[in-house]
Amino acid sequence: MIANTNEEIHGHAVLEMMMESGHKYSRESLIETINERFGENARFYICSGGGMTASELVEKLMAKGKFIGEETAFEFNPATKCNH
Repeated sequence: MIANTNEEIHGHAVLEMMMESGHKYSRESLIETINERFGENARFYICSGGGMTASELVEKLMAKGKFIGEETAFEFNPATKCNH
């Protein structure tokens, strides 16, 4: 687990984790993996907002079309990566 500070973690860190792992996730398994990696109290931010829990971040990324595959086996779609 990465040490949790009061600073929010950019959602890109989660997307990079997904790419590095090479795994496919369900919503539940991704949230569990995020909590294991960053801590259950971690908060995340993306361009459109912050202060999100792992669950809220996953929902927001799903709504933004960042994943490809089936609901029970999806991965990050690198074509949707923003360049900042």
